[in-house]
Amino acid sequence: MEQPKPTRLIVGITGATGTIFGVRLLQMLHGSGVETHLVVSKWAARTLTHETPYSLKYVQSLATQSHGIGAQGAAISSGSFVTLGMVIAPCSMRTLAAIAHGLGDNLIHRAADVILKERRKLVLVVRESPFNEIHLENMLKLARMGVVILPPMPAFYNNPQNLDDMINHITMRVIDQFDIHLDVMNRWDGVLLDRSRRSETE
Repeated sequence: MEQPKPTRLIVGITGATGTIFGVRLLQMLHGSGVETHLVVSKWAARTLTHETPYSLKYVQSLATQSHGIGAQGAAISSGSFVTLGMVIAPCSMRTLAAIAHGLGDNLIHRAADVILKERRKLVLVVRESPFNEIHLENMLKLARMGVVILPPMPAFYNNPQNLDDMINHITMRVIDQFDIHLDVMNRWDGVLLDRSRRSETE
């Protein structure tokens, strides 16, 4: 008898700029039927209050379950806890390096290591600019292992009207990686708009 596909997703938020991507992902998945397991690093909590109007308590309330960064005995640190995979949004270069070199000194690193050893999907929304050789080598090493490296680069073909549109589109594309398709923004349909002609007639 075929077992039902798991609907659990691990979400890590680290201290790089762009904590809004982790928050928006949780907002989109809240009430969707996907069971989310959240881990927020110490510096992510600090960045969150600096960059967004959201409190840590609010963000944790969006998740099905929230785990402490030092809770190495949490269910998500075991391969027998079946999930769709894990997304780290944003992913700092420190976290990238720790995962690439098998360091498991906190629950985000350990959970990612479990995803790798179980051959599940790991998506890293890496945030740094510009990248140096160490960053690129770590990303290439993980990409060769099947990790999805997904920097939060904005798209303009869908004519975003504001920053929220850009955040929503990037987050939608992140969720797509787990075959969870929420059409919160327009997708590319192959139709080109002649915006220059429209501006000439206005």
